[in-house]
Amino acid sequence: MFTGIVEELGEVTAVENLGDASRFRLRGPVVTEGARHGDSIAVNGVCLTVVEHDGDEFTADVMAETLNRSSLGVLTAGSRVNLERPTAVGARLGGHIVQGHVDGTGEVLERTPSEHWEIVKISLPADLARYVVEKGSITVDGISLTVVTAGDDHFTVSLIPTTLALTTLGHKQPGDPVNLEVDVIAKYVERLLAGQGATR
Repeated sequence: MFTGIVEELGEVTAVENLGDASRFRLRGPVVTEGARHGDSIAVNGVCLTVVEHDGDEFTADVMAETLNRSSLGVLTAGSRVNLERPTAVGARLGGHIVQGHVDGTGEVLERTPSEHWEIVKISLPADLARYVVEKGSITVDGISLTVVTAGDDHFTVSLIPTTLALTTLGHKQPGDPVNLEVDVIAKYVERLLAGQGATR
């Protein structure tokens, strides 16, 4: 489990096409400290497993399902990525409960800068819109964010200078894809209520 508090802005150093999968090599001095084979690291919000670890770099395999469902397939050598290690038991939950299981992708639609923050509008797949509410939580490229406004096909978030400086959202431009993970609690509530309706 993650919290959506990005630990560092890492970099893709190599991508190997394996046909029905890809092997990524990524640099991240913070998240690789103490890393071991089999550990999990979230890359732009996608939970990946460390296959190899060498110095400040690690390698992870990404299967076709993940490439199709997320924006990892557009990454190339030199791409910047948000990196986060799983939260430790007993640690502060600084963001919200994030699984690292991407529900779909959105697209940056527009950016509206202000003196001390920036509003970013992001498209929202129709099948995810019911899980997104104003002042609720959503994960964008692995970043735990608060929804400012929620529409049927888009939502907005307000980014503080720290988020702009230390994550990929500081560099994303209109047209760029982003990974989205909705609040898992909303999905569980929906499932439970659907089950109650079926038994009445």
